[in-house]
This record gives sequence, C-alpha cells and structure tokens, in this order.
Amino acid sequence: MNPQASRSAFLCVHPTFSEELAFYHKGYRLTAGIDEVGRGALAGPVVASAVVLSPVGSYSFHNKVRDSKVLTAKSRQELFSMIVSEAITSGVGIVSSETIDAIGIVAATKLAMVSAVNKLIPKADSLLIDYIKLNDVDLPQKSITHGDSLCVSIACASIVAKVTRDKIMEEFEKQYHGYGLCNNKGYGTQAHYQAIDSLGLSAIHRKSFCHKQYRMQIS
Repeated sequence: MNPQASRSAFLCVHPTFSEELAFYHKGYRLTAGIDEVGRGALAGPVVASAVVLSPVGSYSFHNKVRDSKVLTAKSRQELFSMIVSEAITSGVGIVSSETIDAIGIVAATKLAMVSAVNKLIPKADSLLIDYIKLNDVDLPQKSITHGDSLCVSIACASIVAKVTRDKIMEEFEKQYHGYGLCNNKGYGTQAHYQAIDSLGLSAIHRKSFCHKQYRMQIS
C-alpha cells in the first residue's frame, strides 16, 4: 500500500484508549497525548497541544473524537470546548514563524510540544506523541505513527492545537490583509502563492521555508 493510501485508511479508524491503558497498567495515571498543527504551513506559528485523559474515565466526546483533519470546523470547535472542559488537564505551546526560521521546523515543533507539556497542571507522568520523540523530556514516552488517528488523547491534542492555531490565523488576517489567511490558515494554496507574488512576504511568513517551497513550485 502506498503512503497516501495508508494514510487514508488510518483516517477512517476510530481512536481508542489502548495506548493510554498500557501506561495505566504500568502505574502511570497522567499520560499526556501530544500533537502539533502548522508544521507544513508557509505562515504563522507551529502550535502543539498536550491533553491528559483518564483511560478509565467517561467522556462525552469519546465517540466523536477523530484526527482533527477529518472533522469539520464546527465539529472541531464543539469538541474543543468539551475536551478542555472535561480533560484532567491540557496545555498549548506556540512557536512563532521567527523562531521557526531561526532554529528550523523540526526543532520548533519539538519546542512547541515541550512548552505544551510544561503547562500541564498537574504534571504528566508519561507521554504519547504523534510520530515525534522528545529526547529532552525525561518521562516515559511512546512515539506513535498516525497517533492522531489511533489514540484518543493524541486525537484530542490535535483538535485543541488545530482550533487554537486557526483562531490565531484568523486574527492575523485582520493585520495582514490579502493573503487569505482566514481560508488557507497559512498553508501553501495556489491563491496564497499568488498573493505572495503580488504582496511579498509578511512579518508572519516563514522566510526560509517560503523561499524553499516557492522554488519547488516553480521548478
């Protein structure tokens, strides 16, 4: 199966608490699911969220949660409110486009994730992370490919991060007109590239990233 087909298959999966339960049975009671949004965008920050749920708890959103990418904006907003209200704790980390240009997107993504973890009260005692390994965090952790489709707490983190970042980009639209940020959320749509051609890069565009992507577009 090719990577795209494999990804499409995972998008249909209902996330479960199996990974959280595995940590729970080892004695860990505060396992945080972690995910990021905005890693591939041309403009705006990368945003990560960490969400702690009890795998033996009861949640009104459990059967509705999916990877944020397959949900409508309305569903994400409704789930966001339920998640932040019912979770044991949640945290958000935001890393700006300037920092992304300075340290690179991989390091910036990890920085956002660590920031989200550090905001959890009470503190997490273990981590489940979508794809990435946080070597600088001294906690038991597991990196899960397609974790946002398979794991409830990671899926919840993807929703919290997505809703948070979308709101940030909608606010940026008021300041940086003409790029269609309310619609494209900073990602590289054809209209967004055309706006960059016409207006140049704004203060929230990732300069090195945009130049690299633009070269790919015209090559």
